[in-house]
Amino acid sequence: MTASEPVHTKKGGGKVLIAFFSWGGNTRGVAREIQKQTGADMFEITLVQPYSTSYNTVLMEAQEDQHKGARPEIADLPTDIDGYDVILLGYPNWWASVPMPIASFLEMYDFSGKTIVPFCSHGGGRFGQSLTAIAKLAPDAVMGEGLSVHYSGGSTLPDDVSAWLSTNGIERQ
Repeated sequence: MTASEPVHTKKGGGKVLIAFFSWGGNTRGVAREIQKQTGADMFEITLVQPYSTSYNTVLMEAQEDQHKGARPEIADLPTDIDGYDVILLGYPNWWASVPMPIASFLEMYDFSGKTIVPFCSHGGGRFGQSLTAIAKLAPDAVMGEGLSVHYSGGSTLPDDVSAWLSTNGIERQ
């Protein structure tokens, strides 16, 4: 996480954290654009045992983890997220849901009273069933309006992120 001035929401004044998992870099690119526009703290969810770098292999690994309900171990977790009221949660759409590292992250903290605002990168499946999965994994959180980005978002990404931040009442720097 970066040490910057706290970013707050317009609506509630709560501090914002961008937490994301990225395998191929698309979600990381979206997270960086969000940070560029907000200056919010950022935490990349990385694994103790990373997935394969081969696309075909990672598809099989991700599907197997999903079927098993696996909870991969996350490396270098923040000690707590109590100081954050809004979590901008990013992930790629894997097999029409969240990747299991997102499930691990959501089960590690108490999100009661926090707002989770999802953003996902996808190759055509948009959110799939990921919003339902997040709601089940963090039932006491409020869900903000999500942002679905096709692959890396292309030339419209800055405008799409800006509109999404405005929709969710998140201040831009």
